[in-house]
Amino acid sequence: MKARGVTVVENETGSVLSESQMIDRIEDVDGIIAGVDPLNKDVLKHAKNLKAIAKYGVGTDNIDLDYCKKHGIAVSITKNANRNAVADYTFALMLNVARRVTEINNGCKNGDWSKKVSLDVFGKKLGVIGLGAIGRGVIHRAEGFDMQIYGYDVFHDDVFLEDNQVNFTDVETIFKECDFITLHVPLIPSTENLVNAEMLSKAKKNLVIVNAARGGIINDTDLYNALVNKQIFGAGLDVFQTHDPQHSKLLELPNCIVGSHTAASSQGAVNSMSLRAVSNLMRDLNSKVEQEDNVAV
Repeated sequence: MKARGVTVVENETGSVLSESQMIDRIEDVDGIIAGVDPLNKDVLKHAKNLKAIAKYGVGTDNIDLDYCKKHGIAVSITKNANRNAVADYTFALMLNVARRVTEINNGCKNGDWSKKVSLDVFGKKLGVIGLGAIGRGVIHRAEGFDMQIYGYDVFHDDVFLEDNQVNFTDVETIFKECDFITLHVPLIPSTENLVNAEMLSKAKKNLVIVNAARGGIINDTDLYNALVNKQIFGAGLDVFQTHDPQHSKLLELPNCIVGSHTAASSQGAVNSMSLRAVSNLMRDLNSKVEQEDNVAV
């Protein structure tokens, strides 16, 4: 497709592309707008003309930033464009798991109209790990449920913590004290497998944990064991540790509600991220052209 002098190579599949599919599409491109499609060194080395990558979202764990820096490839993100959508979805997952909404719905449609006891949310303790824009959005929504908020982040914002009555503490304390936990941290070495068997062993039996951030923050095998053994009450996952979640054992469990990494896919967020990503890409491509022109002069 060509528009305003720009040839656009589209992802016609509507799904996340594999490495080989990415390589087939990027050989001659100047810029890429990417979601969670793989852009590691093995893929990027085939894009000889690449000047800029605009991430459709904020997480860059699928992009080899060191390779980009070394080869002068600009990388941008759509910061805060999806924060309300993801915060909404996080809270929706939390309510769904706690009140067993999907389980009850599926039961009724299959002839089971029995009453199923579920968890209260109002007035309970919520632990928010990661106090960026999305984590803060979840806290604002929890205020309407009169929840007691516990929070952790590598940065300490005294004003926000005081204004929103957040008990700032460490991750271990959050697992020991809270009825609900939501995750909003990037996937980096210090957060990989942050939620593991040891951490889950400290949790309350009725804990509900929600991850709409990045797969890999939770060890899926350890979570599966905790759910099967009723060590915790339930989980809501929009992301998985594996890149092939269709075969995850977590899909077998009624107390694990899952999504297809779709938390940011509201109408407003999609429009905002799309416009921001295109704007970022054109800015960076134009900047590269100006630099090349200057060098030529």
